[in-house]
Amino acid sequence: MARKGEAAASPYGEPRRFDPKFRGPIHNRHCTDVLCCVIFVVVILGYIALGIVAWVHGDPRKVAYPTDSYGQFCGQKDTPNENKTILFYFNILKCASPIVLINLQCPTTQLCVSKCPDRFATYIDMQSSYRYNKSYWEYYRQFCKPGFSKPWKSVAQVMRDEDCPSMIIPSRPFLKRCFPDFSTKNGVLTVANQTTFKDGRGKTRNVTDLREAAKYGFGINNVLDARSVGMKIFEDYASSWYWILIGLFIAMVISLLFLVLLRFIAGVLFWIFIFGVIGIIGYGIWHCYWEYHRLHGIPGSDLTIYDIGFQTDFRVYLQLRQTWLAFMILLCIVEVVVILMLIFLRSRIRIAIALLKEGSKAIGYIMSTLFYPIITFILTAICISYWAVTAVFLATSGEPVYKVMANQSLCKYANLTCYPETFNTTNVTKLCPGAQCTFAFYGGESLYHRYIIVFQISNVFVFLWLVNFAIALGQCTLAGAFASYYWVLKKPADIPACPLFSSFGRAIRYHTGSLAFGSLILAIVQLIRVILEYMDHKLKGSHNAFAKFLLCCLKCCFWCLEKFLKFINRNAYIMIAIYGKNFCTSAREAFFLLMRNVVRVAVLDKVTDFLLFLGKILVAGGVGVLAFFFFTHRIPVFTQEAPSLNYYWVPLLTVIIGSYLVAHGFFSVYAMCVDTLFLCFLEDLESHDGSTERPYYMSTSHPPGLRMLKKNRVTNFLAALCSCDVLTVVSQWLAKIIR
Repeated sequence: MARKGEAAASPYGEPRRFDPKFRGPIHNRHCTDVLCCVIFVVVILGYIALGIVAWVHGDPRKVAYPTDSYGQFCGQKDTPNENKTILFYFNILKCASPIVLINLQCPTTQLCVSKCPDRFATYIDMQSSYRYNKSYWEYYRQFCKPGFSKPWKSVAQVMRDEDCPSMIIPSRPFLKRCFPDFSTKNGVLTVANQTTFKDGRGKTRNVTDLREAAKYGFGINNVLDARSVGMKIFEDYASSWYWILIGLFIAMVISLLFLVLLRFIAGVLFWIFIFGVIGIIGYGIWHCYWEYHRLHGIPGSDLTIYDIGFQTDFRVYLQLRQTWLAFMILLCIVEVVVILMLIFLRSRIRIAIALLKEGSKAIGYIMSTLFYPIITFILTAICISYWAVTAVFLATSGEPVYKVMANQSLCKYANLTCYPETFNTTNVTKLCPGAQCTFAFYGGESLYHRYIIVFQISNVFVFLWLVNFAIALGQCTLAGAFASYYWVLKKPADIPACPLFSSFGRAIRYHTGSLAFGSLILAIVQLIRVILEYMDHKLKGSHNAFAKFLLCCLKCCFWCLEKFLKFINRNAYIMIAIYGKNFCTSAREAFFLLMRNVVRVAVLDKVTDFLLFLGKILVAGGVGVLAFFFFTHRIPVFTQEAPSLNYYWVPLLTVIIGSYLVAHGFFSVYAMCVDTLFLCFLEDLESHDGSTERPYYMSTSHPPGLRMLKKNRVTNFLAALCSCDVLTVVSQWLAKIIR
């Protein structure tokens, strides 16, 4: 049994001692983690240089425009192909799959045209009817090579040299390329209501051959159906964007109103929010049951989702009883989980509400903090935009690569690299009659092109680093502002002027290196997770069970590690904002402080997060319910104003997700405020005793919940919990790591 003197010795360090000179965030600071700051600046300069190099070598036109066999872009302005925006394939039967088509690697001549063929025709038929009807040739020649005007040339020579396609089939443009116009009629696959066609070489072939060439036709149909759905979704956005913005504005007003009211009636509001969420879920359960009961006896409603398969019109699923039954079961589970959490955590919820009241006071005195997420959003948007542009330019940095395309499979020069400028001077055409030097893909053999993949990985890594730095800067800035509120005895009289701006200046001037250090660690873990996700995608078709199991374990471990590092970094930034120490020292002190108060952290912090999450759900759910009634024309006053939509769920989901993100932006400030005040409160309890010489900095009118925390400073429950062998071993091991 430990002695009384030994009880003070803790594997988590000693409590912070009383400092009579401490008056909140230290202003007399020095730069921390200077080496990491220098590395961070050098990396940013290198990232800018990478973007410039990618901009010099890249060409986004390779993505925006298709490329024909001559390496020319279709539809590019001020070129002969300006009005020829679609890529046409001479013999689509040679193309193995749509992916090959999109990658421009189909082994047939590719030509830019102004429109796709709209009829079946063959070169043989055109030649036989040329003497009687020249208009037939005038239509057919637009799909031949430019300059070819000899319809009397022998068919064998034309087919060998690929001057004209042997056949044309009705097609429609997709991704700026001509694809067969597939359709299904009475369960039979057709093209222009025909099931057979002439291939121009004396054979009659079935439309299913086109389906095989276009990767089983139905796959193309699904893609084209998806395109049709995409067009309908675009139309819905075009007609409802104004109302979507109004919905997001309502979500912003509700979030702001909630944060303002929270200062005065936090407890009442949160209980309203809690029961409001329960009520919304309950309404959802009732509505699902009502729909389930209404569909009883309706023909076809008892079919299963498996029976009808995948449908692009999602309204079909809403006509099935099974769909509403599944929704009802899911909502019931969520309802039970929420109610059980409220029953078992009701006492801790009251304490969390007390913390939120203190947080609402801090935000009330520093209202500018509510708008700081806009700065984080702008910085993140800049990082995303720069990363995306750099990635596109890197991906299009390749030079055109030309390959020998020969009709004779025995030609030894087939698929070898060639150069159009010198191809006619070689003996390839003599040894392989009809061989052509055509564009294949974009690539290159230079040192720059060989390291494109390395540059792409570097682009992703620096992007993750910069995004995490922007988030870290926001957390440190907000923590410094709220700490300025807490560490004054007379609130709000002694709160420094412009605490948010001052905190931002301190973070940038003194702690860029520390913030970059913490962001770097997190970025490395996230990059590893990205690589693991890529490997998992590649192994989906593998039958190696051990490799899949190992990969799954690694993904789980690194996911947990990322969550742990985010928790450590967040609290480390709070300590940096208060005391101005380097990242490692701040992370260790924050971790030890939290471990000395492990019960409070484990319960109160998570309960607070849960309450704020309920607030987000209520804002998103409330606005979502309003949007649902509006877009389904169920509000009589706005029946005429509501737009007619193909899929009402398109603007509905947009409003719900957007409202949640808007609420999350405001509530994240509140969460940072509560975390900062909680950490300051724990420091306050350890270094002060409430006497005249060492008064508490907490508000003199702190709620009963905080008084309860103050009285139960060392609880029996904490002692019992720490006596658990497993927890002790784990805690000591983590403490050694932090040290």
